[in-house]
Amino acid sequence: MKFWLSFSLLLCLLVPAAVFAEDGRVTRILRSVDEQYALKTDAAASVVVTQQKVDQGTKVIGMQYYRRDADHNFLIVMTAPESDKGNGYLRVADNFWMYRRNTRTFQHISRDESIGGTDAHGEDFEDRKMIELYQPLTDAGGQELFSEEKLGQIPVIKFEVKAKVNDVDYPKKIYWVRRDNNLILKEEAYALSGSLMQTAYYLKFTQIDGRYVAVKMFFIDEFEKGNKTVVEISNIKTDKLSDAIFTKAYLENLSK
Repeated sequence: MKFWLSFSLLLCLLVPAAVFAEDGRVTRILRSVDEQYALKTDAAASVVVTQQKVDQGTKVIGMQYYRRDADHNFLIVMTAPESDKGNGYLRVADNFWMYRRNTRTFQHISRDESIGGTDAHGEDFEDRKMIELYQPLTDAGGQELFSEEKLGQIPVIKFEVKAKVNDVDYPKKIYWVRRDNNLILKEEAYALSGSLMQTAYYLKFTQIDGRYVAVKMFFIDEFEKGNKTVVEISNIKTDKLSDAIFTKAYLENLSK
């Protein structure tokens, strides 16, 4: 189970869809989601990930997250559990390092490295556009697969997409988005075999500077039944971040 869309939405600013007359309805929604990813400012937030696994019980993982989309840099500092406190992850340009407090060493790691023992990976924090990764699924007549329905009492648009590149977590996804503002409320992710692998719910949003931010998400592992994850975001700030934050020295000093 991964958080591909979930962590991209941790701090995203959600805006209404732009109008592209040449595009179909689903493609317009995908373009809108891409706009949602594009932070216009630096951002920082506290993140709490609560993982429940059948064979391991419940684990609470805390982290402080700093992000700058202008140069695609980010810093993650672990704050809980105590055994991981001070560990961190730093992305600068094409370099991605893991820092271990107990040895005070940096290790160059790959983009698919697990973050703090969670089901999130370094690649989940990258700025990748949905319109470049996915395209609408169509029926035999070439019509996009979408419908208007309700999720609970909320009017939504349900639509299906398929991958158009190979390096994605799941080759097929189904989304449920609000009709009024394109907020993603539910996502299903499928394997190449057609098996449902993960269901995600975006449960709570807040508004910052007049825009929406997803602050609570719930993930169900459909492959390993009983495994569940809740991601909660708080203390979101959009002040400009110092260049010094995205350095090895800053991470080392935080861990002293």
